[in-house]
Amino acid sequence: MQFNYMNTNFFAAAAAALALVACKGSEMKPLNGYIGPSDLQITDGHMTPEVLLSLGRLSDPQLSPDGKTILYGVSYTDIGENRSVRNLFTVPVEGGEPTQLTMDGKSLSSARWSRDGGSIYFLQGGQLYKAAWANGVLGRRVQLTDVEKGIDDYLLSPDESQLLYVSSVHSGVEVPSDTDPLLDKAEAYATEDLMYRHWDHWRTEISHTFLASLGNGVVKEGLDLLEGELFELPNGPFGDIADLAWSPDGRFVAYSCKKLTGKQYAFSTNTCIFIYCPLTGETSQVTFRGGYDTHPVWSPDGSRLIWLSMARDGYEADKVRLMMGDVVYPASEEGQSANPSVTGICELSSSFKYNVDAPVWAADGQSIYFAALAEGIQGIFNVIPGEEPVRLTSDTLWFDFGSPFGVLQDGTLLTTYASMDFPTELVAVTDNSIRQITFENEHLLGQLDKHETEARWLTTVDGQKMLTWVLYPPKFDASKTYPAIEICLGGPQGTLSQGWSYRWNYLLMAHQGYVVVLPNRRGTTAFGQPWCEEISGDYIGLNMQDYLTAARNIKAEPYVSGVAACGASYGGYSVYYLAGIHKDVYDCFIAHAGIFNEEHMYFTTEEMWFPNWDNGGLHEFAYAEGQTGPAGDGVTFGGLKQGGSPWSTLEKARRHYANSPHKLVQNWHTPILCIHGGSDFRVPYDEGMAAFNVAQMMGVPSKLIVFPNENHWILKPQNALYWHRSYFEWLDRWMK
Repeated sequence: MQFNYMNTNFFAAAAAALALVACKGSEMKPLNGYIGPSDLQITDGHMTPEVLLSLGRLSDPQLSPDGKTILYGVSYTDIGENRSVRNLFTVPVEGGEPTQLTMDGKSLSSARWSRDGGSIYFLQGGQLYKAAWANGVLGRRVQLTDVEKGIDDYLLSPDESQLLYVSSVHSGVEVPSDTDPLLDKAEAYATEDLMYRHWDHWRTEISHTFLASLGNGVVKEGLDLLEGELFELPNGPFGDIADLAWSPDGRFVAYSCKKLTGKQYAFSTNTCIFIYCPLTGETSQVTFRGGYDTHPVWSPDGSRLIWLSMARDGYEADKVRLMMGDVVYPASEEGQSANPSVTGICELSSSFKYNVDAPVWAADGQSIYFAALAEGIQGIFNVIPGEEPVRLTSDTLWFDFGSPFGVLQDGTLLTTYASMDFPTELVAVTDNSIRQITFENEHLLGQLDKHETEARWLTTVDGQKMLTWVLYPPKFDASKTYPAIEICLGGPQGTLSQGWSYRWNYLLMAHQGYVVVLPNRRGTTAFGQPWCEEISGDYIGLNMQDYLTAARNIKAEPYVSGVAACGASYGGYSVYYLAGIHKDVYDCFIAHAGIFNEEHMYFTTEEMWFPNWDNGGLHEFAYAEGQTGPAGDGVTFGGLKQGGSPWSTLEKARRHYANSPHKLVQNWHTPILCIHGGSDFRVPYDEGMAAFNVAQMMGVPSKLIVFPNENHWILKPQNALYWHRSYFEWLDRWMK
């Protein structure tokens, strides 16, 4: 076996720097409610859920205008208080001692440098503040906004005279007080269209973006860019301020928006790029039909615009392409205030087989940096328009790198990286050599016993190669036996890469004495679009055989005593389906937020484009009467043609529903744990209840756990701790 030792030995380089992690900010007095780094002592070298939840979570690095200092935030968790607080830090680009800027009891977020580097903007308590920064000290804070419904995110114009901020407006989903103010204590939701709830919330309000001037007193309200329209900006539920971008001269705003509502919204991913002029209030459309067009970014001189794009409407796992267009500014009597047009649109990634993510322009405007998951590892790439993308981080570096947030004059890239062995840290990358800048969690992770990770390329039943990561327990001894966990990936389109997760943490699993098996079965996104697309319309086909291939491969090892299959979302679907077909391959199952009954799922989920495509519709798209929707077998509903619906006559759709996991329960015989969040509107929690109920009726050892106030993910600290403890208690009961 060939092992990669780079991840496990990165701590050796950190040891010499450990003395540098004390913060200058220790002279500050913590405010009420402050949560700081954990002083947890690990005496046995063992990773536990408590250790996982005690780690600092570094995020959102920002390079100062002079290129010398990095501003970032770290969130710390107090399990007893069941909450986390995020505070601000700086660190020199060259590395060294971080400086803690704040010790607040309420989180600070979206921290940004002023253009002269002398001040820092940030959000706290839903409002925008500004504070002077000098010599590593944050000065008196000045409140810049007092917006009634609060601010979720913001974007300053280049000269800092104008502010775009995100707040909420009424969506059209009715509550009783909308009809009678005296019914303010009544609780009900009323709607006459689809998309009335999303992810984990009833859509009584949606995000809009507002424009306001700074410097004229505290901002209380701004101009709504979508006044009177029931569209979202940014796009829900996970869109952020990266959906908007100021032009370098501050005269225009490019933004991404899905200008659809109700059924049209629910069945379509047609999200387009628009340009808005603050001076005139005019909006022009840049892109039109297709799937998601997101993340617009102007070139430094404003002459070009890039964005990410999917070609096919309704297919959320389509290839993510990097597009570019020339920005043409028409002359006008109002001083060139007329909206520019974007011409000569072309794809910069047509020969690139992977998905592009988070593109940023080089300072000279001659090339573009971006991140991409490629062959199971996320690397950094650069593309010069008209040329082939070039990988800047070697695939021998077993880390997931983020897109650069800064490029130094000598070409050094400033970015983040993580692996299965450690969470996000800041790093400098030069010619494939890396220099870690922060060591946020070395004081905890450095106390853990080390383990080994292997990359196996398995041969599938149809002769293809599948990357399967294998993590071994610390102090692994091949002469002994260990239980194994096979992870069934959710999505279903995603990737098991060298990333870090606080929900499904493979290092933690290995430290509990398990061999952890991570097969990148077909449907994963880091191996080219053909491999990804083999899962759509074929949930029960070769990707299930891929799981069985990986399970049998590891089970054949003399040091493996048995295999459990565990997964979330589509991974939960996989668990429920494998429970009905595996015979004697697996010894235990855990399904989190899994799909059990595909017909019921179709009727109760919210983003209808997803099952309509993946459940066998695989539709091309028809445009008629101003509507966009999936073209399937000609059966229509609400003006939208259905491709992957339960009543579809398409062969793949009929096969899909005929083989829903709930149709195979007569074969269930293996212990199964079903977990679900009560606020999960993507896969409603009665899917988990139904699976558990059936297991009980069939006499299968089973357990149900429902978190009433959690969504598709378990996020609250004490809930997360209970989730992890329950996960391992179930595995240990049946596997050890």
